[in-house]
Amino acid sequence: MNKQIILIAAFFGMTAVILGAFGAHGLADKISESQLQTWETANRYHFYHTLALLFLSTFSRAKSQSIRLSFIAFTVGILLFSGSLYVLSTRELLGITQIGMLGPVTPVGGLFFIVGWIGLFSAALRHRA
Repeated sequence: MNKQIILIAAFFGMTAVILGAFGAHGLADKISESQLQTWETANRYHFYHTLALLFLSTFSRAKSQSIRLSFIAFTVGILLFSGSLYVLSTRELLGITQIGMLGPVTPVGGLFFIVGWIGLFSAALRHRA
C-alpha cells in the first residue's frame, strides 16, 4: 500500500465527514435548500473520490505513472470541484459577492476527476496480477 496516498485519503475522509456533518447540522437553517443541495453534492463527490484514492493505494507496487496521474488528478479534483461548490454554496455567509473565476473552477475540477478515472482505467489495463 502507498502510505502517501493513504495519508491524503485519510485527511480527505476526515474532512468529508466534518464538512458533511457541518452541512447537515450547521448550515441547514442558514442557507437555502438549493445551496444545501450544492453543499451535499460537493460532499458526495468528496467522499467518492476519497474512496477512489484508497483504492489507488492498492496499486502501489505497480509504481505506475497512471496511478500517480490518478492520485494527483483525484486530489486536485476534490480541491477544485468540491472546494468550489463548498464555497459557492456558502458564499453569502462568507460575504463573497463576486464569484469571478470561482464558477468555472467547478467544471475544471470535474475534468480532473475524469482524468483520474482514465488513469485508473489505464493502470488496470497494464497491471499484471
